[in-house]
Amino acid sequence: MSTASHPTAGTPAGSPETRLVVVRGNSASGKSSVAAGIRERFGRGLAVVAQDNLRRIVLRERDQPGGANIGLIDTVARYALNAGYHVVIEGILYADHYGEMLTRLVADHLGVTCCYYLDIPIDETFLRHASKADREYLAAVTERELRDWYREHDVLPGGIETVIGGDSTLRDTVERIMRDTALSELPTRDS
Repeated sequence: MSTASHPTAGTPAGSPETRLVVVRGNSASGKSSVAAGIRERFGRGLAVVAQDNLRRIVLRERDQPGGANIGLIDTVARYALNAGYHVVIEGILYADHYGEMLTRLVADHLGVTCCYYLDIPIDETFLRHASKADREYLAAVTERELRDWYREHDVLPGGIETVIGGDSTLRDTVERIMRDTALSELPTRDS
């Protein structure tokens, strides 16, 4: 499979009013819950660009360097930003696979951008995973897979991420991101 090109790289994205939030971390670190919490707090006008949805559901692709989902995540995020939506990108988004795309997108975004890495220890990862309600998923994804996927402190280069540890509750993390981005002060979309 060939690597998809990124024709939008270097092109400004969004506007001074848009917000881009990147939430990364290992499996079961709380990324999807944080993104859902931000959307719930903000309301209409915020797009959630979920790596799992685009990679696993839309493309049915394995996570690999140069995968087509990397360009798709970039394209969807840029499209939503250019349409005036605030965007939350969430996923494991390994630094060596997605770092270049994310760094370009952050540089190209014209509005406020905040990146976060949920740094959760492996033992806490197991506990959080076990608390998931989806029994079919729990049967398919075992402790072995979690260990194989786990990368300790897989932060993006350049110190562009705020690291949030396991001691931050879901509510605290959502509130922090709402404050950091000033999303809590912006109006939602009526339509």
